[in-house]
Amino acid sequence: MTTEELFREDAYLRECEATVTAVEGRSVVVDRTVFYPMGGGQPGDTGVISLPDGRTARVEDTRKGEAGIEHIMAADDPLPAVGDRVGLSIDWARRYRHMRLHSCMHMLCAVVPFGVTGGSISEDRARLDFDMQETLDKESVTEKLKELIDADRPMTMRWISEEELDARADLVRTMSVAPPRGAGRVRLVHFEGIDLQPCGGTHVASSGEIGAVRVQKIEKKGKHNRRVIVTFDE
Repeated sequence: MTTEELFREDAYLRECEATVTAVEGRSVVVDRTVFYPMGGGQPGDTGVISLPDGRTARVEDTRKGEAGIEHIMAADDPLPAVGDRVGLSIDWARRYRHMRLHSCMHMLCAVVPFGVTGGSISEDRARLDFDMQETLDKESVTEKLKELIDADRPMTMRWISEEELDARADLVRTMSVAPPRGAGRVRLVHFEGIDLQPCGGTHVASSGEIGAVRVQKIEKKGKHNRRVIVTFDE
């Protein structure tokens, strides 16, 4: 049994109803979910599950598991039973900040046209590591990011086969993490006129939604590695 990933098609869904398919320890698996599981540098969602008796239980993390997407429940909260019909609701404020920063990393890929060797996203900042020796200027990168964000370009998604992706190796920017595979197809995320690459994360509908950001720091992490850390400029 796998979990239907509602967030893949619509990252703006905040809640849904689902049926519990497995409970093991503090891990709850359902047949469909709006919760994004940790992956691609993006943290797993948090939120709550509403039980049939009216009680709620906190989801402290979301991970990928063999039986489906695992919702990791808070230690002292009640658990549903297999077969229960439950309601799922994500911490939207936290997720939306992840969406904005994840989308900003696509802008950063357009500004710094080198292979990506690593990256991570949190609620307040995100970073990418680039396979490069060149020196980057913090103010210049910040200004270029601002231009792309202010252009307010729309984001669209489409699916291609894994064979199509293999024939278009130029689409893959990440050198350390392969695009999510296994279902026979791969999702392409396209910010019009800015960036096109396979990605399994959640994104905003247009670059303008990212808002004001700035490059906090650029670090030299090795002879062929430059780390760019971006934060919200709020």
